[in-house]
Amino acid sequence: MRPLWKGAITFGLIFVPVKLFAATEKKDIKFNYLHEKCGTPVRYKRYCPYCDTEVQMEDIVRGYEYEKGKYITMSEEELDLPTGDKNRNVEILDFVDLNQIDPVYYDRSYYLGPGEGGQKVYELLRRSMDQTKRAAIAHVTLRSRESMAVIRPVEKALILETMFYADEIRPSTRIEGIGGEINLHDNEIKMAVNLINNLSAEFEPEKYVSGYRETLHERIQAKIAGEAVVEKPVIQETGNVVDLMAALKASIDLAREQRGQKRAGPKTAKTAKAKRERKVAE
Repeated sequence: MRPLWKGAITFGLIFVPVKLFAATEKKDIKFNYLHEKCGTPVRYKRYCPYCDTEVQMEDIVRGYEYEKGKYITMSEEELDLPTGDKNRNVEILDFVDLNQIDPVYYDRSYYLGPGEGGQKVYELLRRSMDQTKRAAIAHVTLRSRESMAVIRPVEKALILETMFYADEIRPSTRIEGIGGEINLHDNEIKMAVNLINNLSAEFEPEKYVSGYRETLHERIQAKIAGEAVVEKPVIQETGNVVDLMAALKASIDLAREQRGQKRAGPKTAKTAKAKRERKVAE
């Protein structure tokens, strides 16, 4: 992978040369808008309705609307952050317990790799953070924008994740219907806990795939091959379940049945093979 930039992690008098790499990539299928009549890709123009003319990029400035219909303009020079070493530094502010950070604060993920001559001090920082079970809260400037970030050790690497600031997180109290008094029977809670336990498993990210993306890809390939797209039959809903306890019990039974089938699958296959071999021998 090619690094996005090269810089350093700094804390105290420690200087760790690092390279920043994108840790994720979107796999969404992209489409272009075409003119239905001729199939030509549609172009978008920058248009000023007051002057009734197309506007070139060099004639556009950034405006901030401080009142309805009233703007102040800002030049690119006014928007630029000061250049210098600070733009290439990841400044660690605190070391914290990672479990105290709510995932709602996370924005984007990046790998931090050791820079030239920085392998030893990089590994020193990674191993020390791993042994103390600490993550680092830091400031980092990416694309001329300063962000809060968390650095944490993952396997043999360090991951940097940009974060939202506290005033950018919307409180859950704004959601209607949350926080009211709801009466729950003890048996309902016990059965819900039982259902969760029956559906519990180790997190294996590889087993979760995008059904939408796979189906869409199949349809695209069928279109390319000139085949008709076959619609899958729609499963009719059986109606709303009114009895919560009955729904919980049915869900638990279904979870146990599905888990039992998964565990019994290989054994059943071996048993069937053994029966066939005995039949051939006879």
